[in-house]
Amino acid sequence: MTSPRRSSGPPAAARARAARQKAMTDQRRAHILDAARAAFFELGLDGTSIREIAQRAGYTPGAIYSYFASKEEVYAALLGESLQRLNAHVAAARDGTAASGAALVRATAKAFFDFYRENPRDLDLGFYVFQGLQPRGLTPQLNEALNRQLRSALQPTEDALAGLGMRPELALQEVTALFAHCVGLLVLSHTGRIRMFNQGSQELFDAYLEQMVARAAPRRARAPS
Repeated sequence: MTSPRRSSGPPAAARARAARQKAMTDQRRAHILDAARAAFFELGLDGTSIREIAQRAGYTPGAIYSYFASKEEVYAALLGESLQRLNAHVAAARDGTAASGAALVRATAKAFFDFYRENPRDLDLGFYVFQGLQPRGLTPQLNEALNRQLRSALQPTEDALAGLGMRPELALQEVTALFAHCVGLLVLSHTGRIRMFNQGSQELFDAYLEQMVARAAPRRARAPS
């Protein structure tokens, strides 16, 4: 007499119910984030409340709290999703080129700049948490996690600079300066202030990038005179 075959997992009906429940949860969470994104863009972090997000989403504040513990957690989820897309954009540029050296520096740095140039709302999102010179609004843990994501988007450029023979400490300095240059140009461009100089952000970025590559490229030995 053969023994009954044991099930390797929950019944198919239970798995289907769990899948439907997860899909519904994900859909509601995405709806909340869409409402929160609109509120943050319009009112900023300080001007937005859970009640405001709930009203825009058509939910009660209690329903929001079942997904997020605070508005800061909602904000971190939005910024985290933005940084994931940034990292994917840079990674695609890195993986999409068979070149190395200076070409790889150009590809990854340009991808970082282009992402925020083409998505100005993502740049706004990243800087709503700053008041003066101090980060504000997120817990230290959330802020650290988000900074790691942002830092990882610059890592391919830093690695490419090191691949050109640049010392690690100099590669880090260059990437830090590149980040500051990108943000400065983009803020000037998005606010229209760059027009006072009769300059374009793309042209200025391209010029800076070539200067950085020239600093990183190994110097050729001078031919004897």
